[in-house]
Amino acid sequence: MPNRCDWVPLEIPEYIEYHDREWGYPLHDDRSFFELLCLEGAQAGLSWLTVLRKRDAYREAFDAFDPVKVARYDEAKIGELLGNAGIIRNRRKIESAIRNAGVFLKIQEQWGSFDSFIWRYTEGRPVVNAWRTHTEMPATTELSDLISKELKREGFNFVGSTIVYAFLQSAGLVNDHTLDCFRREECLKAHT
Repeated sequence: MPNRCDWVPLEIPEYIEYHDREWGYPLHDDRSFFELLCLEGAQAGLSWLTVLRKRDAYREAFDAFDPVKVARYDEAKIGELLGNAGIIRNRRKIESAIRNAGVFLKIQEQWGSFDSFIWRYTEGRPVVNAWRTHTEMPATTELSDLISKELKREGFNFVGSTIVYAFLQSAGLVNDHTLDCFRREECLKAHT
């Protein structure tokens, strides 16, 4: 069995799958960025496992996270989503996804893509840390503080520094795979 980051509970297949295929792999697809922003916001106050287990239902409920469609959701659609047991039925989080879709589209228009907007913070290359265990990883950094402030200034919500740092880790803008993790080098090579 390969060495993995020590935050991955080996008895939970969803975490293994997420770690081994997604977490820390450099994203460059705008739809995937929007999905991740929505899901990280939905996760606030809950476990990531809850979100992973509801992700397919979210994709169906939120039109595959197409920001153009989500930005057009009205009160009737919000009511439909609040009645959907497959997702986290929190009005503020649902309304946040809709609001954030509009801001996301504005950023795409201004920057050509969300990818161009977000990767400029790291000059187009992942920040690579050298942690031995997950207990060394911070919950926030100066980078996540900066991006959080700028996202809020643009009009996003549910983008506090802790949520942003988790987003950066997941999207591969920050490589926080531990030194002994087999995915560390795979994620580094993916960006070169």
